[in-house]
Amino acid sequence: MEESASNSTETGVTVTPPSNIKPITEAEPPSPDPRVGLKAGVFDAEDAIWNLEMVSQTPPPEDFIGVTNSDLAFKDNYAIQGNYNGFMVWDISNPASPELVVDFLCPASQSDVSVYGDLLFVSGEGLGGRLDCGTQGVDKTVSDERLRGIRIFDISDIKEPKYVSNVQTCRGSHTHSVLDDPEDDENVYVYVSGSAPVRPEEELPGCSSAMPDEDPNSALFRIEVIKVPLANPEQAEIVNSPRIFENLTEAPRHGMSPADIAKLKKAEEEGAFIAEFWGRKRVISDRFIKPMLQQMVEERGGTGEPTAADSAKLRKELPQMLAERFGGDDDDEPEENRGPNQCHDITLYPAIGLAGGACEGYGLLLDIEDPANPKRVDAVADSNFAYWHSATFNNEGDKVLFTDEWGGGGQPKCREDDPMEWGANAIFTISENNEMNFQSYYKMPAPQTAQENCVAHNGSLIPIPDRDVMVQSWYQGGISIFDWTNPENPVEIAFHDRGPVDSTRMRMGGSWSVYWYNGAIVNSEIARGLDIFKLKPSPYLTENEIEAANTVTFDQLNPQGQPKFEWPATFALARAYVDQLERGQGLSEERISSTRMVLARAEQASGTQRSTLLNTLAEDMEDEASSSDHSEKIGKLADTVRSLASD
Repeated sequence: MEESASNSTETGVTVTPPSNIKPITEAEPPSPDPRVGLKAGVFDAEDAIWNLEMVSQTPPPEDFIGVTNSDLAFKDNYAIQGNYNGFMVWDISNPASPELVVDFLCPASQSDVSVYGDLLFVSGEGLGGRLDCGTQGVDKTVSDERLRGIRIFDISDIKEPKYVSNVQTCRGSHTHSVLDDPEDDENVYVYVSGSAPVRPEEELPGCSSAMPDEDPNSALFRIEVIKVPLANPEQAEIVNSPRIFENLTEAPRHGMSPADIAKLKKAEEEGAFIAEFWGRKRVISDRFIKPMLQQMVEERGGTGEPTAADSAKLRKELPQMLAERFGGDDDDEPEENRGPNQCHDITLYPAIGLAGGACEGYGLLLDIEDPANPKRVDAVADSNFAYWHSATFNNEGDKVLFTDEWGGGGQPKCREDDPMEWGANAIFTISENNEMNFQSYYKMPAPQTAQENCVAHNGSLIPIPDRDVMVQSWYQGGISIFDWTNPENPVEIAFHDRGPVDSTRMRMGGSWSVYWYNGAIVNSEIARGLDIFKLKPSPYLTENEIEAANTVTFDQLNPQGQPKFEWPATFALARAYVDQLERGQGLSEERISSTRMVLARAEQASGTQRSTLLNTLAEDMEDEASSSDHSEKIGKLADTVRSLASD
């Protein structure tokens, strides 16, 4: 069977074997790192890129400029982008020139989005969201006009979304995840994570902020499961509020980093407003302080600028005011030593019947075989983690990666002195009895400035066959692509980053979510709009591996409803496996060369000639596998070749 490369001219087949393939452990990023010291700007910032190609950069429409862009979902050729003012629908059939087809004004943070068939789900948690999508907000403490929960739109005509229903929840919907039950064709389920304070019972009957031992119907320490009848989405309703946090104690937490300690000390010396809530002292932004001071002036019947007495009163009352507004520690909860009372995000992986719950102080593994009744099967805590934010499984479902949103996404946490274990990813293996075992951390490695909010955020797998490769947002740390096939040694293989939005002060910006979808890498940039990238071949990711990844396509995608990748048998897939065997030294150089030659000849042949070449190659690979340390990979190559032979 073996053919040498020198026969290529005689056969008329030209093969250009990859000559620069390197082991992932030998990845050599640019040095010095070009992400350090980039020029600031909103739409004119300097950028740095490695092993990626920027295909397009598209600013948001007028009503959405200056307002936070949030999460992404995908349907057909459309990218649906959330924004605190509503959502946008982009036609990305031409990635080089995305076309805005919908800018739907309907405020309510965060406006996280998901799709299922002809339905669009949008999260609403902020106090200003209205049932009628009005932009005037809600100025009452209790109002029957307020929306906090899930909005449901009919997008059967995606260019004309129709608001058909909503489901109100006691704590709103910070995020949500859509579960497609493989055994239920008539309904989908929405898991809702709401992290805001409990709304008054006068506004939504049944809402209670008491501890569960005082009120078994408490809105604390639970998530919501909404059942949505596909034929009648207006009948969507909460069908369960499972208490998946039972018997969890308060997780260990780390202290402040050296950079944060220095910042706090400097702020105290300068007379800034400092308050302790959510477990530590914090500098309170002027955007909160100024209206609070003005309110105190009005309450005492004064006019003009606040006085020293107003400032002193505010300093005294500030912790309680913040706790009431943002749901911070109350007088009773610290004594209870309880664990988290809500998840930030839940990633559902129905193909394996599990979900990963990133739940404030813990990472949870949930059994979702019964969609309406998720059950906790394991929980992990880590003193290096401050706020468990999101989760991603590998394709096989035997690993899970959790992110830590240390600082809440609005603070610089990638400074040179910030520990690499804080604000990072934690990678776990999952045993056969569903126990999670820690393996390593991964953090975007380039130090960022104090003017850039930077911490681990949303990402997704890229369907590189037989590898765990992920693209991930890091806010103003940009996007990072890394290989975590070896869970003990994740390695960065590509990146993109921009300079700060503002070089003089911290302003929100950067990548909120970045996901792979049908060959494109789509980035929701908080301040700058929509970016689309494509992968570039490199020694760590070959053209064949990228081509094989691009054969995996979906009609829709919600990254928090993680799909299982299935690769069709193609010559690209076979060549990708050969590249990986070269990278891992799984076959001899001679065998690698001859295998590429036979694949090239077979691809140009047809009929009996093609099947004979491929079946002979498959037999040779099966013989190789029987005595190789790389038998699994060689077996996958043989199976792919067999499938091609039978086409």
